[in-house]
Amino acid sequence: MKKSSRILGHTPLAFELARAIVKAAPTDASVLLVGESGTGKEVVARAIHNRSPRHAEPFIAINCGAITESLAESEFFGHEKGSFTDASSTTPGCFEQAHNGTLFLDEVTEMPLPMQVQLLRILETGQYHRVGGTKQLTVNVRIIAATNRDPRQAVQSGRFRSDLLYRLAVFPVRIPTLRERKKDIMYFARRFVDELNEQEKTGKTLAASATKVLEAHNWPGNIRELKNVITRAYILADNIIDIQPITPLHLSNPPEVQQGQVKIPIGTSLLSAQRAIITATLDSYDGDKRRTALALGISPKTLYNRLAQFHKGGETKPAS
Repeated sequence: MKKSSRILGHTPLAFELARAIVKAAPTDASVLLVGESGTGKEVVARAIHNRSPRHAEPFIAINCGAITESLAESEFFGHEKGSFTDASSTTPGCFEQAHNGTLFLDEVTEMPLPMQVQLLRILETGQYHRVGGTKQLTVNVRIIAATNRDPRQAVQSGRFRSDLLYRLAVFPVRIPTLRERKKDIMYFARRFVDELNEQEKTGKTLAASATKVLEAHNWPGNIRELKNVITRAYILADNIIDIQPITPLHLSNPPEVQQGQVKIPIGTSLLSAQRAIITATLDSYDGDKRRTALALGISPKTLYNRLAQFHKGGETKPAS
């Protein structure tokens, strides 16, 4: 447990999470990680894999929400040469790549319903065939899935199959938010500084005032947001890393939404206008990224790229 807790924090919630990792790792039970964006779900998934009997085998991660429905089958199961226009060679899918190891299905509740049926089938039988192929293949993988939404609500809304949820949530694990364990904030901040110092061969240190500033923030982006803040401050600092008060990223003139229409003030930058339209559409579809992408006429992958850009950008705010 000591190694797991070192990467997860020092608070009681961090030790509880580390205990869950230790209990789940030696088994082959499917694990479902539930937590907000930026809480470190992939870190937890890798920790489970690294402590498991499969640790010497592949760990393959795939973002289910970033795959278009038309390409999902090929991404999961691979394809044979010539099975479609751009199929110049036989290519294994993520299941084949993860054979004997662990397959991490991130944002699993964003998976298109038709793909959920195929995923359920391979989980039940362990068998599949590549797109354009006839040979039945057998795979042995351990599944770790993750979602940033309540999976029960996803089932109730019809977005996610209940039988698939039962298959994935044999061992459910909730990942706590950073605001729930504020005593871990400085632990992570110092760790990120140490990593940057080691990477850049420097000896920078956090200012004494950093603790008050960092612990006063609510961290809607969780550990990922904290890492970004520390990295920016590190780049700007000479020797002492001074953390300025963190203000939520937002539009200076928030758009008004009335009766399904977004009103954007004249003079709003194109990036901010884009963010406003995407955010309003996402809200109108209750956070359903697949339906949002369809309504906006873009692919889910493009939507995820835009949301990631908003999360990193100077004038925008993450919308997930």
